[in-house]
Amino acid sequence: MKFYAFIGLLLLISCKGGNQEIVSFTDLEEDMPFVTVDYEGLESYLEASDAAVHVVNFWATWCKPCVKELPHFEELRTTYGTEGVKVILVSLDFPEQTERLTHFIEKRNIQSEVVFLDDGDANSWIPKVDVSWSGAIPATIIYSDEKRSFYEQSFTYEALEKELKLFL
Repeated sequence: MKFYAFIGLLLLISCKGGNQEIVSFTDLEEDMPFVTVDYEGLESYLEASDAAVHVVNFWATWCKPCVKELPHFEELRTTYGTEGVKVILVSLDFPEQTERLTHFIEKRNIQSEVVFLDDGDANSWIPKVDVSWSGAIPATIIYSDEKRSFYEQSFTYEALEKELKLFL
């Protein structure tokens, strides 16, 4: 019950300044274009030590500001992927929305790695991602072996690229 109360609260405070976007789905393929993990599985995406720069974006298909900025992360992956930049998109959609997530990824031809976080204990894992995180999305972490920054905001491409360049 606490989980559903938290999700309701998250919906009220999340997705700063935006409305939900409605996405219909038909003709879905059986193969999921994402990996499903709990928080323990997500930790490897948040703590990789492989000399790369990681850009991890927390988003959901129902979050209009999140959807608006997704092309910026795709462009970042295209532009900087050969320079060792890894973009991971962590979906916070609800477990019953995986078909919608699949359709969304396919419709928009998202090429970045998508990870679906299926862990109902948000009160536990949100502060582990970053102690300053309220749980609102979009949120992004950029990190390397030497440096880590957390952003609870939407990005333009220019602002995202500027932050990334601090890590290159």
